[in-house]
Amino acid sequence: MMNKRKSLFEYCTTNSEEDLNFKTIDELYDITLSEAEVNITYENYLDDYERIENEFRKITKLDKLDIKFLFFATALQCLRQHTLVFKERVDHKTSDKNVKKGIKESSDRSHKWYNPSLEEIISNPVPFDAMFGSKDYNLGIGGGFGHRAKTLGHDPLLGWIFGTMNIATSTLTTYSFESYHIKTGYTVDNKRRDKISNRASTEKVFKYSVDKLMSGNEGRMNLATSLIKEYIHLKSDINTIAGLPIPIVSTVSPKLAEKLANYGFDTANLKTVVTQASGAMIINFFIGMIHRMLYDETKEHSIELYEVKTRKILSYSNLLASTSNVIYVAINAYIGNTKEIRKLDVGGLLVTLYRLISDDKFIHKIKKEFIETELHKKINLELLEEKNKTEELLKNLNYEASSNFV
Repeated sequence: MMNKRKSLFEYCTTNSEEDLNFKTIDELYDITLSEAEVNITYENYLDDYERIENEFRKITKLDKLDIKFLFFATALQCLRQHTLVFKERVDHKTSDKNVKKGIKESSDRSHKWYNPSLEEIISNPVPFDAMFGSKDYNLGIGGGFGHRAKTLGHDPLLGWIFGTMNIATSTLTTYSFESYHIKTGYTVDNKRRDKISNRASTEKVFKYSVDKLMSGNEGRMNLATSLIKEYIHLKSDINTIAGLPIPIVSTVSPKLAEKLANYGFDTANLKTVVTQASGAMIINFFIGMIHRMLYDETKEHSIELYEVKTRKILSYSNLLASTSNVIYVAINAYIGNTKEIRKLDVGGLLVTLYRLISDDKFIHKIKKEFIETELHKKINLELLEEKNKTEELLKNLNYEASSNFV
């Protein structure tokens, strides 16, 4: 950019006095600036750039204290990876036994539309677990993951609303927001079982639930009990072999939710990833905060350049921890220890990827600003020299310099 510039001095010495007539130094300055910036050769510019870039590396290089922070942060991340407790997946009956602590439920509904009693809510299974009678309405609610993907009471997010309302009104709401009454039916061997028996109005499911909330202590108690029962049911289902679908996906496509679950993308694994990522982010936050607290303006160039060192510590520590985790899991998978595969720190890997991208952008930004600032310092010196030369030349040509030239 610099080698095409015509300096103020060059402009004045290569133009006749007629061309310079009535031109103040401000006008001359504007003319030359429109043609180029200052008279610095391209080669000098490259030399300056490399010199300043090396200076930036030197300033932001990790010192002994920074290295200690790096190893401490890496150790904390590795400790987090190996101390995270993973819950074993169990079958539905075992999970029910572990969560419900021996509480027994059986279908014995009095068939009051939208208004079961408190005792009925407590003693009966959650209505959206019903599969008996689904063929009568071509719902395709089968066993395993199928009925969980097609009923909103099993959605880990929407279930808090629809599941609670279904329990409070003895109904079932499907992924397409259609609702059905649940009654007590009888199998061919005369066993009582929850049965999908009649169509219901989803609008009335909402209305009756809101009415319970507004009607007094009895209605609120029914709704509160339904909410607790929803919590217990989700807790008992989340770590079963079938698992629960990823929130909201079922409303788009139950088949997609089931397909994702078959590949391991269900709520239990999502919860694990979120836990891993949260742990990694908390460690990064405290390491970064403590390191920034040690900033000494008498020793460091600026807080921005010191921040570059903080970012390097966080990026490097996350990268080292994630790399060691991948190697650990890969070795165990190779030797046949498949149980250790679940210790793959997916959440930590995502945080590492984010840090590498975001920290690199930040460091590049600070580096660019530093180089530009240092180059501008040299450019300003060149401009000052040009100004002095031009003022002297204009005096010789009997031109008076403008008093407001900067």
